[in-house]
Amino acid sequence: MPWPRMVFMWLAPLLRLMGMLLILLGWFMAAPLVLLIQESHPDVWAFGLSMGLTIGLGLVMAFLGARAPFILTGRQMFMITTLSWLMMSAFASLPMMLGSTHLSITDAWFETVSGITTTGSTVISGLDTLSHGILLWRGILQWLGGIGIIVMGMAILPFLQVGGMRLFQTESSDWSEKALPRSGKVAKAIGKVYVGLTAVCGFSYWLAGMNPFDALVHSLTTVATGGFANYDASMGHFADTPMILWISSFFMVLGSLPFLLYVQLIQRNWKPFWKDSQVRALLKLLALTILALTIYLCEVRGWYWFEALTHATFNVISVVSTSGYASSDYNDWGSFSVMVFFYIMFIGGCSGSTSGGFKIFRLQLAAILMSNQLKSLLHPRGVFSQRFNGRPVPDDVIRSMVAFAFFFFFTIASLALALSLMGLDFLTSLSSAVSAVANVGPALGHLIGPADNFELLPDAAKWMLSFGMILGRLEIVTFMILFTRAFWRS
Repeated sequence: MPWPRMVFMWLAPLLRLMGMLLILLGWFMAAPLVLLIQESHPDVWAFGLSMGLTIGLGLVMAFLGARAPFILTGRQMFMITTLSWLMMSAFASLPMMLGSTHLSITDAWFETVSGITTTGSTVISGLDTLSHGILLWRGILQWLGGIGIIVMGMAILPFLQVGGMRLFQTESSDWSEKALPRSGKVAKAIGKVYVGLTAVCGFSYWLAGMNPFDALVHSLTTVATGGFANYDASMGHFADTPMILWISSFFMVLGSLPFLLYVQLIQRNWKPFWKDSQVRALLKLLALTILALTIYLCEVRGWYWFEALTHATFNVISVVSTSGYASSDYNDWGSFSVMVFFYIMFIGGCSGSTSGGFKIFRLQLAAILMSNQLKSLLHPRGVFSQRFNGRPVPDDVIRSMVAFAFFFFFTIASLALALSLMGLDFLTSLSSAVSAVANVGPALGHLIGPADNFELLPDAAKWMLSFGMILGRLEIVTFMILFTRAFWRS
């Protein structure tokens, strides 16, 4: 077979999948477009043009890809996983550049990547004055990114030996035709759960006092643990309505739990939910951190207990779940609070959820390894089992965890060092690197903290942080393997 034909046969499945994703993305642009038409807003043409370009190119790519058999190899799965996020971000940024926001290419790319990776960092000031179409589009991007993360975490990363869902699946993660029907059913069930949680969240916000539009957009970004808000003050805009903050806290926790457990709950199987090790660990961590901060705010800062409990609960859950909302500027809570928030920025939620970060299960595996290591020092000839959630942990999962931990912290360190070369101070450089790679959203300090945004950073810093967001969202190894020599060998 001539080599041009071989190259086309290899690329055809990628073109077909990416074309279908572009078509899907384009159709989602119809929602803000219809809203803008009703409001007679000039952003109509920006969304109309963006929608036409996105769907048009998607149709061309899908047509070309359909001219070859649809067969995916491991290398193609790595490639499509990375390229799809890059491509979706590029086309989703078109309304940001063409609309009334008039963002530069750098700012539009940063805002879109932050949205679709559910990071929640923003470069836009004056959110309160933006068109409803742009605000809805930001919410849709995070909602799509959230469900995309769950699907990738369940269906793609286990096959690629990346991620943690292999520990929580009841069957083998082999990519076979026999497994596909079941994977399709699970994905469909998870999609229903995702839509259902979003609807209930939006209805709860509305009952608590939000207007219908705010309730819609914030429900999209809450369940996705994304953190984009419609106001510069983030959820601090609703600080006078504590019920809204408690509702948001509740649904951020739900977004941080494994969605596979919700499917089992629907099937009236409650046992796995209450016995899941990472769920229990996450809830204990949240409770202890909230309790410590509440006591600190009451005893040291002189807050009233209910106010302290409300804001400690909301902001701790927001950071651990990597949502990135803020109800107040916790930079002003004192050095103890800043240090606590810096630590919990790394953690993240459960595997198989919409949250980012290092993930709870990796911390648990690290604790198991540490315990076994200490035991082996006392009993050199002893054999100690590695069990998690009542099941043995394969050695390849341990290797994957160790490799991810190395790349995770190495990426943060490298990114922070690069940012410091641009003149950013230590706290800004380090916390923004953690925020990007862990997909948290706001960083620490008074330049890019919860009361500010990333608008004033140099363009080069925004590109680097965007790169860090994508790396963190793809579990790093998925992206880094594309730059190895072994990947490109035939």
